[in-house]
Amino acid sequence: MCLAGKPNRRFFQNGSPERKQMKLSIKYNFLPKKRTTMTTQVMDSFGVDFETGQHIIAQDFEVPIEPSQIVCFTGESGSGKSSLMRAAAKELNDILDIDQIDLETKPLIDALKLPVQQGMQILSACGLSEAQLMLRTPAELSDGQRYRFRLALAISKKPTWILADEFTATLDRILAQVVAFNLRKLTDRTGIGFLIATTHEDVIDDLSPDLHIQCTLGESPRYSRNDSDKKKESSVSPRNSGSAKRPNPTGRTSLGGIIDPIHSASSNM
Repeated sequence: MCLAGKPNRRFFQNGSPERKQMKLSIKYNFLPKKRTTMTTQVMDSFGVDFETGQHIIAQDFEVPIEPSQIVCFTGESGSGKSSLMRAAAKELNDILDIDQIDLETKPLIDALKLPVQQGMQILSACGLSEAQLMLRTPAELSDGQRYRFRLALAISKKPTWILADEFTATLDRILAQVVAFNLRKLTDRTGIGFLIATTHEDVIDDLSPDLHIQCTLGESPRYSRNDSDKKKESSVSPRNSGSAKRPNPTGRTSLGGIIDPIHSASSNM
């Protein structure tokens, strides 16, 4: 796997090198329920009744997803971001869900099945740069470390797209920003596209997604595009993420996470 040079050209299922629009609809039917003593007390206390009809997260929501992009879905819990991301994934070809990867009982550096230098580079980019971590098996990792390893393992398999739900949810926030920044660099170098869902908008600046889809409870999803480092809003403009622009972080990792973070916009992996 080459981490330098021009990215590979990626294709959608229809053979086209790019697709300008993807139309997504997410609906759930409310199931009929029988009143009980307790449900009746809740209804009387709050003046509500059982919901009926459909719960609509998105109706013919058009988004311009193209190959080799980072597409980030954000929003609070229950806003539909993961459902919308997975609906988009069904429209794509050659997509790998990191949660579906089987982990072997091998040291991390062996499990990647890459030349050692390339393996170390990918592990480091995913926040696993400590030498002793590279020699551990997945069973010997913490939950957060195992998530990062799944991400590294997915990258090593070189799919067209990688799906990562709950992105950086188990990481401390400095390390989360480092991983997001390195993932942006990996996408630019390899041409692998990412569909990412997260509740944490503090990684948006470092991740610099090509498409940022924001989901809000009770509202239709909205998106904005990032073209040539200048975010251009669609006709259904989202809210500002609220994150202040700052230098991209890098740093040294320890067994427990990141230490001595160094802020540098020009640092390399």
